[in-house]
Amino acid sequence: MDLARLFHVLGSIVWMGGMFFAYVALRPAAATLLQPAERLRLWCATFQRFFVWVWVSVAAILASGLWMIALMGSMASAPVHVHLMLASGIVMMAVFVYIFVAPYRLLQRAVEAQDWPAGGAALGRIRRLVGFNLALGLVTVAIGIAGRLFA
Repeated sequence: MDLARLFHVLGSIVWMGGMFFAYVALRPAAATLLQPAERLRLWCATFQRFFVWVWVSVAAILASGLWMIALMGSMASAPVHVHLMLASGIVMMAVFVYIFVAPYRLLQRAVEAQDWPAGGAALGRIRRLVGFNLALGLVTVAIGIAGRLFA
């Protein structure tokens, strides 16, 4: 269980830390210092690298979470906080997959075509969805910690 928990926490740190950094540090700095074309190119290059790590993190979090549930015996025997973490984690993963297949692809195409208004719109959608996922991730961490304290 300790190895599974390690992969679970490491995956969560990479994903949540990346979202936190991008949302509260990189986004405001890029908006202040860069013109739209450079800003959109920066985000495309950043997402291209970061999303590889998000896929790895999602796989690690899901596999380790399901493994820890299996070690508990069954989903039915898992505490309520585990059910809540699984549900919120699945929502977060679905939001990420949507970001990857829809607005991120639109952003890539817009940057390739140098269609800066379309790129800005796609980036705006990504920003809102990442904000949602970041908030849900912080709630999920709180549920996990609080649940372990009260279980």
